[in-house]
Amino acid sequence: MPGTKSDARLNFRINSELKKTIEDAAAQTGQTVSDFAVSTLIQVSRKILMDEQVTQLTERDRQLFAEMLDDESTKPNAALLKAAKQYKKQVG
Repeated sequence: MPGTKSDARLNFRINSELKKTIEDAAAQTGQTVSDFAVSTLIQVSRKILMDEQVTQLTERDRQLFAEMLDDESTKPNAALLKAAKQYKKQVG
């Protein structure tokens, strides 16, 4: 990966059939096996981590959430008021 210093290693063993599949896929993309393995592992790892951080709502839940945000009759509780005050102090 250009511009980054490689100072760590990952080592693992796989069977010959899997190795051939990886070599073929790397060749298909014009990458070395190492570059292909690293880019693929990073891409999948980032997707897994992102999926863990994102909450997906059903259309019904999304609509309910939006309605609750738009409901002007509700008032903030003490914890929310305190958090807003702290936020304004920090951010300005």
